[in-house]
Amino acid sequence: MRVCVIGGTGNISTSIVRLLLQVGHEVTVFNRGISPGLPEGVRQLQGDRKDRAAFEAVLQAEKFDGVIDMICFTEEDARSTLRACRDVEHLVHCSTVCTYGVDYDWLPATEDHPLRPISDYGRNKVAADNVYLAAYHNHGFPVTIIKPSTTFGPRLNMMRQLDCTGNPGWVDRVRKGKAIAVCGDGRALHQWLHVDDAAPAFVFPLGRERCRGQVYNMMKTEFGTWESYHRAAMRVIGREVAMVGVPIAALCAACAPSLGTCESIFSYNTIYSPARLMRDVPEFRPRLSLEEGLANVLEAMDREGRIPDSDESDWEDRLIAAQRQVGEVSLG
Repeated sequence: MRVCVIGGTGNISTSIVRLLLQVGHEVTVFNRGISPGLPEGVRQLQGDRKDRAAFEAVLQAEKFDGVIDMICFTEEDARSTLRACRDVEHLVHCSTVCTYGVDYDWLPATEDHPLRPISDYGRNKVAADNVYLAAYHNHGFPVTIIKPSTTFGPRLNMMRQLDCTGNPGWVDRVRKGKAIAVCGDGRALHQWLHVDDAAPAFVFPLGRERCRGQVYNMMKTEFGTWESYHRAAMRVIGREVAMVGVPIAALCAACAPSLGTCESIFSYNTIYSPARLMRDVPEFRPRLSLEEGLANVLEAMDREGRIPDSDESDWEDRLIAAQRQVGEVSLG
């Protein structure tokens, strides 16, 4: 197939592009051309999807067989992609489990769970998903919606519960034997998936009739606590340090950096079922262990010099000291 990835150089899409090539597709990416690193053999169309007219004209002229849209975040983005992809055989759209919110009627949450998003990101993804589902039900538009849980890989830094963007100074803290803060008691349940294991969920639905019109959760069946995640990360880093639990209210009051995802999802129990995806896309069988995936990330961070000196920032030291004064909740 002639496949276009809208995005193509991000956290998940880098692995998607590589897998598309491996299984024999002719691959093009559409993006702004800011991030380097496209594999040999990938064609690039440079542009900004926010320039709706130009974006739509380019994709319409190309007449791709399949499109994987990794950067559709709003209802207007989705409507634009519909116009751009009006003649494609199959569109795979990246949504998110944030569409479910955190108030669950059952766990693990399945695709028929009510949607109660609590963030603008989640609400906007719901609106985008609804555009595609209406197009499928009303006009037979060939779309598949993938809802990832937390994915991680070498394009980003090693995440932690307090910071999904992977503020990398915490790795240096562990290497120096400093305690780290976690939210609450660190026992909120979560699922993590390496990007190489995520790629098949986007690649193999292409051209598969049973996947058209479907919504799929994408994650491992296994889950763990954030405490167990940090212990796995410490084993990879090579040193174990104390974890000090800090209530979410205290974290917010202290203005801990990049706390948004912790406040909106990482401080809650969030477990989802990928059974439907595994039924329809048997190629989706996550293989990398959490530690193997984290080792892959750490190797890239070290190679690229992405780990700063944690001594240059003292916010976490002050936060931990204050928590210990009012009564330490220590997990290690």
